Amino acid sequence: MALYQTLTDQELVSLLRESDHTAYNEIYNRYSGPLYLHAYNKLRSREEAMDILQELFSVIWNNRTKLNFYTSLSAYLNTAIRNRIFKHIAHKQHQEKYITSIQESVNRGVCITDHLVRQNQLAAIIEREIDALPPKMKEIFLLSRKNQLSHKEIAGQLNIAEPTVKKQVNNALKILRVKLGLFAFLVFLIKF
Repeated sequence: MALYQTLTDQELVSLLRESDHTAYNEIYNRYSGPLYLHAYNKLRSREEAMDILQELFSVIWNNRTKLNFYTSLSAYLNTAIRNRIFKHIAHKQHQEKYITSIQESVNRGVCITDHLVRQNQLAAIIEREIDALPPKMKEIFLLSRKNQLSHKEIAGQLNIAEPTVKKQVNNALKILRVKLGLFAFLVFLIKF
């Protein structure tokens, strides 16, 4: 072991290419501390820094027979850890954007769903109040509002005077305004 500590980086890499575990351990012991600190300073996460460091040394061991350095081992390792940090940060940013877009979609869906629920509730209440109108008033009101007939057409269809139709529609609107006024106010308060 002490012998390996005196070897140069090139000698350690040569031994590593021959699958020498002790040479690999010496490279790890020599460079893992500074590489970890560099990764930690960029990521501010012990787990992420350690994961990146372990991945780098795992790749080195798995590719040991093919390793070719055009620079020093130190420069290679520093470049490799820096590239992994950049890749990790980019991946994390991409994940955050994806999560944000999903959350925004969910929020929009919740708002739309909430709006539709309120709209359906209000429609049901309006229908209930229309059903509670006196029968003749209800019939005239529905012909006016749902069938969109004019007062003259309703009068002709029901054989009643046009002013009677007008009075019945106005009375229905007054009743509905009073009964629905409080509810519409409450819906407004809940909505905003």
